[in-house]
Amino acid sequence: MVTGTAPAPVYRRFIDLPAGQTHYREAGRERTGCLPLVLLHQASGSSRTMVPLMRRIGGERPVIAPDLPGNGDSAPPETDSPAMADYARSVARMLDAAGLDEVAVYGFHAGACVAAELAVLRPGQVKAVILDSMGLYDPAEAAAFADRYVPVIDKHKHGLHLIEAWNFVRDTYLFWPWFRTDADHARGVGLPPLEEMHDKVVEVIKSMQHFGAYYRAAFMHDKAAVLPQIGCPTLVTAGRDNSQAGHVPTIAAMIAGAESLITAGVYTPQTAEATAGEYARWLSRLDG
Repeated sequence: MVTGTAPAPVYRRFIDLPAGQTHYREAGRERTGCLPLVLLHQASGSSRTMVPLMRRIGGERPVIAPDLPGNGDSAPPETDSPAMADYARSVARMLDAAGLDEVAVYGFHAGACVAAELAVLRPGQVKAVILDSMGLYDPAEAAAFADRYVPVIDKHKHGLHLIEAWNFVRDTYLFWPWFRTDADHARGVGLPPLEEMHDKVVEVIKSMQHFGAYYRAAFMHDKAAVLPQIGCPTLVTAGRDNSQAGHVPTIAAMIAGAESLITAGVYTPQTAEATAGEYARWLSRLDG
């Protein structure tokens, strides 16, 4: 394992697939002798949010982070109502096109659902999986979130949709869920730097026609059916201040042999650096 390396440069690329182009970021391509790591972003995001982890882990192993269909700069999903299995199939096709026969997979929030589906879909290809901040909901709660969590942001001739997008992003940092704006639902973690807020709002605006489908698929994902099918080494994790941290023991218990880890989180450059180091150490055990 390489330690003490400078942050790895991150490059942006496109790959052509039958359903359209997938945009992705990569780092550490020159690293050999270890599993490449695929990073899958959360809903209302893109591979841009994976960059802090990529800079740290890319100093030790190849890392690749696609924009999932309908998010970032990737082509839209092939169906209007994709399920998590559809997102996983899209990632699988991208990995095949990129010639990646064996990988580890990391997923954050909704990305953790895709990672789980991919591990079940491609057990010979996915050799390890890290599930970060996966949500867990009872059926009634899941249906309610699927109906209400995604705001309706329609284009407006006076640009009011830009303000709506800003308020949505702001409130996702301040409250869980974002539409319950009272003291009992305050997250207590504060807002990120203004630059990060701006970049996140731009992502929401770019994908406003499609990112809701990703949210709905995440809320309706049948984890009880999927997680027990994972057969590779698994790390179930969350940042200590994350709204989903309390679910880590329950999710880990659903996967045979899964390990669990509470981290400093990934919401600031400093905590992302520390957390990426913990993930890198866990992955290094699998490289032999």
